[in-house]
Amino acid sequence: MLEQFKTDVDTGLSSSPKFLSSRFFYDAKGDELFQQIMAMPEYYLTNKEFEIFSQQSDKLIEAFDLKKDEYFELIELGAGDGTKTVELLKALQRQNYEYDYFPIDISQNSLDGLEKMLSEKTPALKVVKKQGDYFGVLSSFKESKKKKVLLFMGSNIGNMNDDRAREFIYKLGENLNPGDKLLIGIDLIKAIEIVGPAYNDPAGITSAFNLNLLNRINRELGGDFDLEKWAHAPEYDEETGYAKSFIKSLVNQTVFISSIGKSFDFKKEEKIHTEISRKYNDTVMKNIISGTDFKLHDKLTDADGWFADYVLIRG
Repeated sequence: MLEQFKTDVDTGLSSSPKFLSSRFFYDAKGDELFQQIMAMPEYYLTNKEFEIFSQQSDKLIEAFDLKKDEYFELIELGAGDGTKTVELLKALQRQNYEYDYFPIDISQNSLDGLEKMLSEKTPALKVVKKQGDYFGVLSSFKESKKKKVLLFMGSNIGNMNDDRAREFIYKLGENLNPGDKLLIGIDLIKAIEIVGPAYNDPAGITSAFNLNLLNRINRELGGDFDLEKWAHAPEYDEETGYAKSFIKSLVNQTVFISSIGKSFDFKKEEKIHTEISRKYNDTVMKNIISGTDFKLHDKLTDADGWFADYVLIRG
């Protein structure tokens, strides 16, 4: 992982325009900050998807077309702390469905915390933790003929542009069998007054989360970023539905990263692109899945219509 981090940082900061991969947000400090983000009142995504999972869990189960006498594998990509998923897990247990839960996450820290929480809230549930890259872990399920329900929640698909999202969903399908279901949680296109504060909150948590990436480079790669010379700089376009995060240089400066053995020059106001958070509507979503083996099976939204969980079926 460290070598990959070093290679990706070198590639990103040597490019024009410069970028850093959002996958490296999630060290221990990044995990902690993201948990704080999800608890912010401005970060509506968590609450809206939690509303769906807590108030419409029976409808979700119906959308999965599950049979109580047929065992299935419930697999979650990027499981995080499981706050939303546990509502579905409890409903499945109440209704006596036969299944095991396979949370997949790149963060072992998150998986350990999830396992501890589930041992208290769903003690009878078999939880099989899988740490690693999504597709690396999913490939181990490929030969299984058991029915599968795959969860990819939190609008994480929004961290990709549409072409990458289409390719990602297609690759997910390669690891599933016909009839298997894929639930994708997505944030819907809304006004900037709603979206903006979710990525630039007044308490500065999203700023700290973004800038922590520079801290991580300093700590793990021997960088000398002075965080006082950098600022969080998010943008959102209501027309396209793209929210983008940047780290902006406040001065002309040069940063040296010892493990790479290179210096990188930055002009005042120059930005490092760190993340996109794509927002969707039905037209965008249907266009993306048109190039995959999936078809739209069902859709559930919160009461305000801000967030949607799309259920797709593998053809």
